[in-house]
Amino acid sequence: MKKIEYISIGISIYNAEKYLADAIKSVLAQSYPYWELILVDDGSNDCSLQIAQSFASKDNRIRVISDCLNKKLPARLNQIIREAKYDYIARMDADDLMAVDRLEKQINILNNEPKFDLVSTGILSLKNDLSLVGYRGISSCKKITLEDAVLGTTGIIHASVLARKEWFLRNMYNESNRLAEDYELWLIAFLKDDLRVKFVEEPLYFYREDQSIKIEKLLQAYSTQSKIIGDISSGLLSDSDKNKYMKKIFIKKIIVRVVFMLKLEFLLHKRRVNSNLNSKYSWILEKNLSLINK
Repeated sequence: MKKIEYISIGISIYNAEKYLADAIKSVLAQSYPYWELILVDDGSNDCSLQIAQSFASKDNRIRVISDCLNKKLPARLNQIIREAKYDYIARMDADDLMAVDRLEKQINILNNEPKFDLVSTGILSLKNDLSLVGYRGISSCKKITLEDAVLGTTGIIHASVLARKEWFLRNMYNESNRLAEDYELWLIAFLKDDLRVKFVEEPLYFYREDQSIKIEKLLQAYSTQSKIIGDISSGLLSDSDKNKYMKKIFIKKIIVRVVFMLKLEFLLHKRRVNSNLNSKYSWILEKNLSLINK
């Protein structure tokens, strides 16, 4: 008889009362029923905690953790890793949704292909009202290079990841990095030769994302990347490589400034997602939303 593999799903919550119920419902609608859902409240001051507790009272697979503190996302992600009862951990954000067959398809890959430690999927980018903006994903043939890892172009969608718990225990989040914890995670794991990820092109994750792109946020992200690169041990990344990639990031900052100065930031929006496939994926989104809200 085939062994049933259970999955620990972790959601860190901070003031997500508008969308949290949708996220939890998408977990409850999964075709793969063998999971626990860990809801960690990060000191919310809205009704998020009460919403989480309401769902937990109706399903014993759901447990809520709250200490009334605001420790920020990296600390909560490490807490989820330590709390997880099972050998597989799925990420999810409190304002997003899963396709109903996400867990089933990801766990099948890790079970059948032991050379991989993580599975990342394509996503559908949504507005807050769940209307479709476009598709974002990476070819299943993608091979991550050093440049990808250092410049943050791995293609891994953080919240869509299902990974082996043992991998997460080897690669915990840097809790002092509250702006680019996923970038640093992929980079350091790659440099340690510990980033064996399988890409699934199919959009199995539905991502509510802010459609506005702000110059301050972009420049801050690039500055954070440069700092992380500069702090890496020379045993993992040579000084010449550090200088090379930090120069490339500096050039990116100049390009961003010029783009905003010329009021061409719509070009950055177009690079985010592919809206040409909306006719292909809109029915998939509608079907999933119907099953989630059934």
